[in-house]
Amino acid sequence: MSLYAVVDPATGKTVREYPTATDEEMQAALSAAEKAHREWSRRSTIPERAGLLAKVAELHTERREELATIIQREMGKPLDQSLGEVDFSAAIYRYYSDNAEKFLADEPIDLVEGTGTALIRRSSIGVLIGIMPWNYPYYQVARFAGPNLALGNTIVLKHAPQCPESAAALHQIFSDAGYPEGAYVNVYATNEQIADAIADPRVQGVSLTGSERAGAAVAEIAGRNLKKVVLELGGSDPFIVLSSDDLDATVKAAVEGRFENTGQACNAAKRFIVAEDLYDDFVGRFTAEVLASADGLAPLSSVAAADRLAEQVQQAIAEGATLVSEGERRGAFFPPAVLTNVSPDSRTYREELFGPVATVYKAGSEAEAVELANDTPFGLGSYVFTTDPDQADRVADSLEAGMVFVNAVGAEGVELPFGGVKRSGFGRELGKFGIDEFVNKKLIRVG
Repeated sequence: MSLYAVVDPATGKTVREYPTATDEEMQAALSAAEKAHREWSRRSTIPERAGLLAKVAELHTERREELATIIQREMGKPLDQSLGEVDFSAAIYRYYSDNAEKFLADEPIDLVEGTGTALIRRSSIGVLIGIMPWNYPYYQVARFAGPNLALGNTIVLKHAPQCPESAAALHQIFSDAGYPEGAYVNVYATNEQIADAIADPRVQGVSLTGSERAGAAVAEIAGRNLKKVVLELGGSDPFIVLSSDDLDATVKAAVEGRFENTGQACNAAKRFIVAEDLYDDFVGRFTAEVLASADGLAPLSSVAAADRLAEQVQQAIAEGATLVSEGERRGAFFPPAVLTNVSPDSRTYREELFGPVATVYKAGSEAEAVELANDTPFGLGSYVFTTDPDQADRVADSLEAGMVFVNAVGAEGVELPFGGVKRSGFGRELGKFGIDEFVNKKLIRVG
């Protein structure tokens, strides 16, 4: 089987295979991107680039049903969520189109001494490599491509091997929007070809969303070759419940926070840390809602993903955890489950569970809840539910995470920066911070 293939996780059938790029094709992609930066980017204006992004947004909206059907076929995302992803992606392109001039405006600097003026002028740095995952095939590309194309950086994009059809659809959108050849290039590259490309002098930076292992490998190559890198890796986000005046609503938020995209989101709520006085009631209601969600639950992205999750769950059980679940696994379909009594000594305790399985912990105090929340190698997002505003602020300040959401799930927005700390990576995407990563902040001092 080809490295790049569409395999419908609902049926296990291979829909179509795509040929891997030859070394000559990879070199041609890098040359085209370098030429586009040299000739198009440096001659284009911010309003012109913003206009192209607006067209990309428009084409996402025009083709939303087609695009949504593609990723449902590629990785099993429910159709309504697939449509939502396309719409959110369009909103990202529109946001950077609307705000590019403001974000990239010259920034004056007040001189401490001397006469004249000084300012920072933001400009592109060149060709960027993008390495994208399968769980959000359009959204992940949008938050990388949108700000960087607004800047004038050019992009060579390697998508996940199971997303070749959506990768081709995106390439077509950028072409139809009017981008010149090389401004956005899709490549069905191997890992070895991408490693060589990162080291290539024509490439100035790389952004990866994916696993810790992939992030470490890319960061090593980038560092060795003095290339800027942004990494958005895994997460094991805590969902802390300290008090509630509507426990049913809190439980509903917990289920939504865990099961969006069938639990296959880096920033999904995965570890539920509940105050001792609410614990039994929360676990009872939460477990009932989790089991009820089995009807109509979408498959995981692949049989391999389900195998990995099953191995982690069985490891936790072998090490003393209690599992509550109903139904049998069928191929990529994995029954939703709740794990309790997961020992800190268990291997699973420190791993990310990527799928419809939640772990629940009891906390005897606010301090213990924070300690549990921070006892992880990850630091992407986090959720705090409490009726006490002072407590919310205290806990939010104490969490080792790149993002904290208080009394809310699904509150991400195009204007809000996304990223983490610790082994969840570094750098930020979205908002004004997302356009400030791969940029030359050039000082211009006039005496």
